[in-house]
Amino acid sequence: VGPNWAQDAGIYEFTMGVDGSKVKGRYSFVYVLEDGEWKISHHHSSVMPEGVLPTPISKEEVRDLFQLWNDALATLDSSEVA
Repeated sequence: VGPNWAQDAGIYEFTMGVDGSKVKGRYSFVYVLEDGEWKISHHHSSVMPEGVLPTPISKEEVRDLFQLWNDALATLDSSEVA
């Protein structure tokens, strides 16, 4: 937050008009002050990922991924890290 911008983020729930079902989502807004008026410069909204559970990985897989990351960093090449 600064003198000419603000942000807002939260969670909402829509009730669908057709069947009354509920859909939970999250949102974010960025506002900017232009010519004395607050305007939306960015908005994002998406369905909550409640039904998506991560797949567990083993300690060995974590170590391997960490080593890949370290090897990429050691090259000092940003394209390797990305």
